[in-house]
Amino acid sequence: MKNKIVVYKKLPEDLLTYLEDKFEVRYFPNLNEQSYPKFLNEIKDAQGFLGSGLKIDQEILNLAPDLKIVSNVSVGYDNLNVPELNRRGIMATNTPGVLTETTADAVFSLVLAAARRVPELDNYVKSGKWTASIDEELFGVDVHHKTIGIIGMGRIGQEVAKRAHLGFDMNVLYHSRTRKLEVEQKLAATYCELDELLSQSHFVCVMIPSTPTTEKLIGERELQMMRSDAILINGSRGKNIDETALIKALKHQWILGAGLDVYEEEPINKDNPLLTLQNVVTLPHIGSATKETRYKMAQLAIENLEKGLTGETPPNLIK
Repeated sequence: MKNKIVVYKKLPEDLLTYLEDKFEVRYFPNLNEQSYPKFLNEIKDAQGFLGSGLKIDQEILNLAPDLKIVSNVSVGYDNLNVPELNRRGIMATNTPGVLTETTADAVFSLVLAAARRVPELDNYVKSGKWTASIDEELFGVDVHHKTIGIIGMGRIGQEVAKRAHLGFDMNVLYHSRTRKLEVEQKLAATYCELDELLSQSHFVCVMIPSTPTTEKLIGERELQMMRSDAILINGSRGKNIDETALIKALKHQWILGAGLDVYEEEPINKDNPLLTLQNVVTLPHIGSATKETRYKMAQLAIENLEKGLTGETPPNLIK
């Protein structure tokens, strides 16, 4: 008898077919208000979950007594109650590694776009305002040879540092729970305390996971410590930055600008003041959103799921 799995994420057709050959699959490519009651009914006798974004808490787990594994199609897993999963003996997995370089590309694109005001000037041209050579009020700032401060030197942080140092001759500062001596040697990176990083960096990149201790790590105090010509980049999780404080900092020009791929509320509310500010580049959480990388993530999530349900240890078990 096949194990039953519930998939709550759209998958490439060939990968869905692969799963259907191996398991009894209940597929919810667009989990929404209409499909949610049926989803809750289907999880009652499911052994596996595969998807992303859905909050897996006690309420969900109480409805799925046969559950053996939750395979998250993302590197972040703040949507999972890992202690509760561990207490119940349910495996949890994620998909690190395969999205590292793609996400670093997206983060560095925010650095460039915010520094050179790419979205703003694209709109300037398309709206017919470009009738003569631009003057200083539309100038951007250089990226090369500047100082970048990276908060969180994990896999993605290291790839951002590599692009900064090797590609743009930037001076790299970083703050992390542990020092990364290999990164310091390879990329001439310098470890420093958070306050020093904030006060010295032209670009501050937040690249840490979302935990109770990192929530609103960057608040009003930290924003006021930053240089007036600094640009804040968030490629991690929206809750790591106090959004109200950031809006205040941008309006009062405590900092030069920001580049955001994540927000406290996603999708972002259409009335959010961030959407009215010219000195913010806003992306719709696209860190890993390329066809190639999302395919690899789904493959890895399926491998985690399959091994977990056949008695093997998944390659990306969260502990």
